[in-house]
Amino acid sequence: MTEFRYDTQLLIEGANLDEDEIFDYFTDNFIGDSLLAVGDDTLIKIHYHTNEPWKVLEYCASLGEIFDIVVEDMDRQSRGLKG
Repeated sequence: MTEFRYDTQLLIEGANLDEDEIFDYFTDNFIGDSLLAVGDDTLIKIHYHTNEPWKVLEYCASLGEIFDIVVEDMDRQSRGLKG
């Protein structure tokens, strides 16, 4: 089993987004790895491995509209099952 079960990916669309602030919030408040928070002040792409993707979605939704949401179960994938 992988240490962090869920590969969580999404886009955040909003005004005055700051990828550095978002990155720092993740590292200070969530447990996970493989964090990417890239984009500009209106659109940020998030990629994160965590055991609590619902917390990531809740936080990101507080910043703006979230879409293209993908949460894949990497444990199932490692066992050859659909994630």
